[in-house]
Amino acid sequence: MSINLNELIKINPVFLAPMSGVTDLPFRSQVQNFGDNLVFSEMNASSEMVYLLKTNKQVFQNEIFNRKNGPVAFQIAGWDPYIMSTAASLLEERGVQIIDINMGCPAKKVVKRYAGSALMKDLSLARDIIESVVRATSLPTTLKMRLGWDEDTKNAPELAKIAEDNGIKMITVHGRTKQQLYRGIADWKFISKVKQNVKIPVVANGDITCFDSAKTCLRESTADGIMVGRACYGRPWFLSRLSKFLLKGTREKDPDLLEQKYIVISHIDKMLSHYGIELGCRLSRKHIAWYTKSLPNSCQFREKIFAKISFGEMSSEIERLFDHATEKLAA
Repeated sequence: MSINLNELIKINPVFLAPMSGVTDLPFRSQVQNFGDNLVFSEMNASSEMVYLLKTNKQVFQNEIFNRKNGPVAFQIAGWDPYIMSTAASLLEERGVQIIDINMGCPAKKVVKRYAGSALMKDLSLARDIIESVVRATSLPTTLKMRLGWDEDTKNAPELAKIAEDNGIKMITVHGRTKQQLYRGIADWKFISKVKQNVKIPVVANGDITCFDSAKTCLRESTADGIMVGRACYGRPWFLSRLSKFLLKGTREKDPDLLEQKYIVISHIDKMLSHYGIELGCRLSRKHIAWYTKSLPNSCQFREKIFAKISFGEMSSEIERLFDHATEKLAA
């Protein structure tokens, strides 16, 4: 059954942003253990995806079908309308629920291939891509963009209208230009111009780090929902708490240290199951660093974690760090 994004955003207006190297299956699963927020996959290059999907029917199988707790949007990036539409069609065959088109990534390696936010410099090509992807699938298709290429070309309202006219069902706008990268402050007020120009749901993104910033962002942007990225590093529970705050006004605290310890261990278990022990241990280190950065002795702990230690040694160090922090808090 097709997902109705208009209804979904009313029920839960807080989404997890697509983040390369972060929003893989284990992390998305951690987030949805706390609530049924819509989560987005990492950005996937459409050309590589088409090759993999055509040559290996099992590829992405775990990524797509392990969605026990809530909806997942699969993000694709590229510059060729035919390849983008082919990727969308193949993903639908694999059981994807929502397709998201990336026109916001400011990374140099993406932009130099004329994908991501580079498409905001060529609205004709952007239109062709949107039109092709929407035609290729019956799934709801969404679009993520920035305010524009630079301060002189803030054309997000125009691109949003093109997107709506060509079948896009929801738009997410990061409140910076491509040239800003992640510098400066997200301009939530400018997002309201996008909202004024379309009837489909608009989601605001950028600099949402706490309850109050979430509320201010919604007010200034007049958006229907918010998308949160870096503020979820080491805090997979954060989205569900933001949802409760925006919907009910409750300010739920972070889990206590004992619960956080088990959350970290659970995340590592998922990483090892998904990637295998060697790669899983290596990829989990950045997440462990984010989880533990505010704890006493975390600097020395990270030095040990980033050394070549076994999974058993890593688990013991995590137990020791959290137990010490709990004892210190109780003293």
